[in-house]
Amino acid sequence: MQFVSDESAKQTLLFRLAEAALDNPDGTIRDVLFPVVSEATLRDLVAEFRASGVDYHSQVHHKIRSSYGHHYRQMLPHLLRVLTFRSNNATSHPVIDAMVILRTYLESQRHTYPLQETIPIDRVVPSAWQAAVIDYDAEGNPVINRINYEVCVLHALREKLRNRTIWVEGADRYRNPDEDTLADYDNRRVDYYAALNQPLDADTFASRLQAEMEAQLSTFDETLPGNPYVEILPRGKGWIKLSPLPKQEEPPQLTFLKAEVARLWPTTNLLDILKETDLRVNFTQQFSSVASRTHLDPATLQKRLLLCLYGMGTNIGIKGINMGEHGESYESLLYVRQRFVQKETLENAVAQITNATLAVRQPHIWGDGSMACAADARRFATQGENLATSWHARYRKRGVMVYWHVERKSLAIFSQVVSPSSSEVAAMIQGVLRHLTAMKVDRTYVDTHGQSEVAFAFCYLLGFDLLPRLKGIHRQKLYRPRVGYPSAYPNLQLVLSRPINWRLIRQQYDHMIRFAAALRFGTVDAETILRRFTRNNLQHPTYQALAEVGRAVKTIFLCRYLHSLALRRETQEGLNVIENWHSANRFIFFGNVGQLFSANHLDQQISALSLHLLQNSLIYINTLMLQHVLAQPGWHERMTEADWRGLTPLFYQHVNPYGTFELNLEARLPMLVAG
Repeated sequence: MQFVSDESAKQTLLFRLAEAALDNPDGTIRDVLFPVVSEATLRDLVAEFRASGVDYHSQVHHKIRSSYGHHYRQMLPHLLRVLTFRSNNATSHPVIDAMVILRTYLESQRHTYPLQETIPIDRVVPSAWQAAVIDYDAEGNPVINRINYEVCVLHALREKLRNRTIWVEGADRYRNPDEDTLADYDNRRVDYYAALNQPLDADTFASRLQAEMEAQLSTFDETLPGNPYVEILPRGKGWIKLSPLPKQEEPPQLTFLKAEVARLWPTTNLLDILKETDLRVNFTQQFSSVASRTHLDPATLQKRLLLCLYGMGTNIGIKGINMGEHGESYESLLYVRQRFVQKETLENAVAQITNATLAVRQPHIWGDGSMACAADARRFATQGENLATSWHARYRKRGVMVYWHVERKSLAIFSQVVSPSSSEVAAMIQGVLRHLTAMKVDRTYVDTHGQSEVAFAFCYLLGFDLLPRLKGIHRQKLYRPRVGYPSAYPNLQLVLSRPINWRLIRQQYDHMIRFAAALRFGTVDAETILRRFTRNNLQHPTYQALAEVGRAVKTIFLCRYLHSLALRRETQEGLNVIENWHSANRFIFFGNVGQLFSANHLDQQISALSLHLLQNSLIYINTLMLQHVLAQPGWHERMTEADWRGLTPLFYQHVNPYGTFELNLEARLPMLVAG
């Protein structure tokens, strides 16, 4: 057999095969590929690969085993002695039994388990790794390699812990999942249904959702032939072709409006913007000492708090702000930072600025008070590592994610620091339910990573619309609302899938409401609940029912999204707002090249909240500036519909974030004193 040992030669063969296939995609292999690379050469390559005995799973397992056996394994005895694992699900008992085996042989020096020991394999060891786990002795008896088996058990345990089919005694986040739901749910069931605005009867819920599906499918089916932007092509198993949004008119006056703001308030210091916000809103009253008493007078405390918040919000730190000409020492600023600035007080201050901005807005400029927000995350680089700092698969860099919720007029209503491996769906739901305003969010815009079928279901149960911009919309499918009508919706046949299982939804309706109520009233966070309902827990009946509800709601959304040009534009504009928010992050959070100083998760949260507070202060002052300019004679009449559409208070051409950091509490921004 002739081996092709040169890797560059193999790449050349692969390129020639790919080129020949693309040049003649309808031809047969023998006619198209074999003239380029002979059948004998391909046969030799297959034989060479089989002879090497190396495949992807083997390489992955070898890498994991090496790290585990030489380092991480020494922690296993200490963990197993203090952690007790339980399960309420019979399908997880093999993993529990495997953990008992691991605990039994903690002190053993054996490389394999005794032959008489019953070792759980099914649902513990993946089929791709069984060859590495199961070996045979000289007599042909199967023996289990201990280290390889431990790796598989811990991998299976990880998946079971993530979907909560296995839990840990005495834990909080990984506690018994039965404790996640409301303890008084059975006694106050009617109250919780009313709070979610959902009907008590499962048939009413299913019939209402089914009727909405039928209405939206009918509308989309009837209008599709005359829709110039949407077409369903007979490609593959059905292909939705969606044309780009038509270009909108450029706002003619916004450039002049921002130039007028810059003329009236040229090179306004960002520190002065923070100070002016506090003089109007008095958010520094939210910061109280963790000590039993303090001797600082209010004016001194206010000044030092503003300097600390500015240092953390711009990421230059306390030492950086100490270089300014403000008369405060590093020790005095550090004292205030350590004793007054806490996560809870920062959240209260941000909420006060956010609500003040909503209150000061003039409806004839900014529109009504309906609340729609966009949700998205931005990666921040970090120094050091902790449990929240990890490698991001998409960015291919290490750091943490700050997940923002930003309403349509650029005001951030919630922020949270999450791990790159955390669910964006959970972060989205958590922000909608726990945001820092007095208003109710009725819809949220997300990208592809912020949606799933379970997300659609929970958003529907919680009473707000999920409006994603789907990257792979061409491969989406629409589900049928009824069984037995295969010819219904003739224009959509290529993308129609199976009917929704309404019987399953009716059976699990009360369980779905129980979990939605737990989310609504905060007895458990969204991340904990959603870990139970992933593809790793496909057999869970409530997960299956949630997926069915999600498919129905997603079908309704897709029909609306594809039918309505206005909805597609609204979603795009909402996500553009949060992208603008991300760009302003870079302008304000300029210190240390935007990299978080600390590896401590609480310090990272405080840094993100300080940025949140500083950026919302900018929006608050810009709102007042814009309203002042638009109140001048002639300006309101000059504004066109395109200008009102593009008007945003998130701009910073007139702002100077750098300088000597002077702070005079007696000086005010001109022309805004009486506001």
